[in-house]
Amino acid sequence: MIDHDIVVIGAGMAGASMAAHLSRHASVRLLEMEAQPGYHATGRSAALFTESYGNSTIRALTRASRTFFVSPPASFCATALLKPRGVLFIARTGQEAALDTFQASVTTADGIEARSTSAALGLWPLLRAEGLVAAFTTTAADIEVHELHRGYLRAFAAHKGILTTRAEVTGIHREAGAWIIRTSQETLRASIVVNAAGAWAGEIGRLAGAADIGLQPLKRTACLIEQPCGQGADGWPMLLDIEEQFYVKPDAGMLLLSPADETLTLPCDAQADDLDIAIAVDRLERATTLQVKRVTHTWAGLRSFVADRSPVIGYDPALPAFFWHAALGGYGIQTAPALSRVGAALTLGRAVDEDVLAHGVDPEALAPARLVPQAR
Repeated sequence: MIDHDIVVIGAGMAGASMAAHLSRHASVRLLEMEAQPGYHATGRSAALFTESYGNSTIRALTRASRTFFVSPPASFCATALLKPRGVLFIARTGQEAALDTFQASVTTADGIEARSTSAALGLWPLLRAEGLVAAFTTTAADIEVHELHRGYLRAFAAHKGILTTRAEVTGIHREAGAWIIRTSQETLRASIVVNAAGAWAGEIGRLAGAADIGLQPLKRTACLIEQPCGQGADGWPMLLDIEEQFYVKPDAGMLLLSPADETLTLPCDAQADDLDIAIAVDRLERATTLQVKRVTHTWAGLRSFVADRSPVIGYDPALPAFFWHAALGGYGIQTAPALSRVGAALTLGRAVDEDVLAHGVDPEALAPARLVPQAR
C-alpha cells in the first residue's frame, strides 16, 4: 500500500490543473484510467475563450482566467494559449423569442455588439441574407487545449507529482482515518481524494459513498467539413445560432461543425451518431449557402452538468476529505486557470486568492452542499 497526501482521480484538464497546483504543497498521485490523459472531454473539445458564455458563475470564472491565458508563466508553454477568433451570433425568422431572451441576458461587460445584415455578411459571406433578423458579435479566442493541458502536466511533474495511466479505480473506502483507493494496478492510501473524473465523477462518488449531486453526462457531437474553395475562411468568426441549434468555426483548414446537442448518456467512450451529423449539416445549409459535400471526420465528447449548470467544487458535505472537482460542463477548458486555483485553495484549507474573488467568483456558489437538501 502506497501513501500520498492527495490522490487526484482523472487526468483530463480538471485533474491535471488541480494536481499541478496541489503538488506544490503536498505529495500527489494523479490517476488516469486511459492509456493517455485527456482522452475523453479534454481531447475532444472545440474550446473557445469567451467571457459571454455560460451563466454568471461561469462568466466570473472565465474573467478570472483571462490573465493566465494571456500571460502564462514563462516556463508553462512553448506557444501562445489563445488565438483571436470572433463569434457571430445570428437570429433568423421564427427565433424572435430566443432573440428577446438573448438580448435580455446581455450586459455591457459582455462586449456584445449588434451588427447590420451587411456587416454580418462581410464577416461570414456565405450567410443567407433572407430570413436573417439580427446579428451580434463579440471578441473571443481559440484555446490551444493540448498546450494548456500539457503545461499543467509538466508543472505537475516538475513538483515531483506522479501520474499513473491505465489505473481504473475499482474501489474507495475509509479506513483508520485515511482513504484506501484500489485501482487495476495497485492499492493506494491518501489523506484526501479529489474526484476530477469528468463524466465518471458520479460513478467515483458512488464508489466512495459520497452525496448524490445529480451529475448528468451529456453527449455532444462534432464533425469536420471542407472549407468552401477560394473563400479564405480561416479568419472567419465562429458562427453560432441564437438558440444554439448549431455552431461552426474554422479549424486547421477545415470547418468544425456541431449541432450543439446535449444527449443524456451513461459515461462512456462517446461516438458520433449519423443522425446528429445530418441534423447539423441541415441546420448549417438552411442558415448559409454552403453545400456540404463531404464529412471528413466525426467524433463526440461528454459534457457533465448538475441542475444549475455551475461547477461543483468543494468537500462533500457528509464524507470526510472527499473533494469534488466536477460538473464543469462545456466550460472546463476556458475556466481551468481560475477553477484549479479555487479548487486547490479549498482542498488545502486556504483562502481563495483575492484577484480571483475580485472577478465575482463565489466559492459558496460552487459548493456541493448547495445540491444536497439535507446539507443546506
